[in-house]
Amino acid sequence: MSEMSLKEVVHKELMVIQSASLSKDEVIHELGTLLYEKGYVTDANAFIDDVYLREEEGVTGIGQGIAIPHGKSMAVNQTTIAIAVLKEGIEWETLDGKLVKVIIMFAVKEEDADITHILLLQKVAMLLAHDEFIEQLVQIKDKDILYDLLTQS
Repeated sequence: MSEMSLKEVVHKELMVIQSASLSKDEVIHELGTLLYEKGYVTDANAFIDDVYLREEEGVTGIGQGIAIPHGKSMAVNQTTIAIAVLKEGIEWETLDGKLVKVIIMFAVKEEDADITHILLLQKVAMLLAHDEFIEQLVQIKDKDILYDLLTQS
């Protein structure tokens, strides 16, 4: 697969700004259901189960208020990213012990699992390496601003 741009996987319809989810479970279900409703996954429950399987393998709370759960799943039609920016920080297993405010969930098609997944993670990780990017991210109140922040960096 060729070089993947975040524009191919970042969609405004998969963003929830000011999400009212109050727990890790709620936000994983919120994003899993959204992916299903928008047609990116064929089975919300199967996808969510795969996200939880990955959660058992290691910490997805990468610190500074960000978590990047991901599901590599047969239920995924199209590799994409769903994002929730929460009203209030929630408990999550994190590297720095801080509450999580932004969840960037990867939905990865089984056949894209190796290369695409790694490229996506690298691109997002490069963005998340910048403190000013994270400061903007956790404050976002608008999908257009979030989209631009992710795709123009």
